[in-house]
Amino acid sequence: PAKKKDIRDYNDADMARLLEQWEKDDDIEEGDLPEHKRPPAPIDFSKIDPGKPESILKLTKKGKTLMMFVTVSGNPTEKETEEITSLWQGSLFNANYDVQRFIVGSNRAIFMLRDGGYAWEIKDFLINQERCADVTLEGQVYPGKGAEENEKVKNKTKPEKAKKKKDADKKSNSIKEDNRATKQREDL
Repeated sequence: PAKKKDIRDYNDADMARLLEQWEKDDDIEEGDLPEHKRPPAPIDFSKIDPGKPESILKLTKKGKTLMMFVTVSGNPTEKETEEITSLWQGSLFNANYDVQRFIVGSNRAIFMLRDGGYAWEIKDFLINQERCADVTLEGQVYPGKGAEENEKVKNKTKPEKAKKKKDADKKSNSIKEDNRATKQREDL
């Protein structure tokens, strides 16, 4: 049994203990918990299309905060980028999408979504805008309507990485052939 102490004699440790006791019995609704303490939403595997990896991401990001990078085409000033992305944000707001916008460069902005499940619908809207050069979502770059033709091809297929890998493989094979120690080891 704890001693009864006058409330005026409580120190910081006593107040912390009192707060813990008070919060222990407190029922906090699930929606009021911070995102990292909420239980993950159950995933319905029947809705997953194995041919589309985006469907898996869409279901796993549902209810979680997600950020996407948007690049404005041309050479806009920061003020122009602010105006253009503000129009996009307003259109998304009118379509009932909760999106916050942060300008991070003269032609780049971050769109933060409270519910990541809608990210791919918002991405589809953005890439169909005339001044949208590209949208980066979950590490994947999607070219927009405003992208130059060579950028559209480069972003879709990523041939540079494949070419670099092939060149590296060729170099490593030629090094193996020229290296005498390697050749002797292979003979053994």
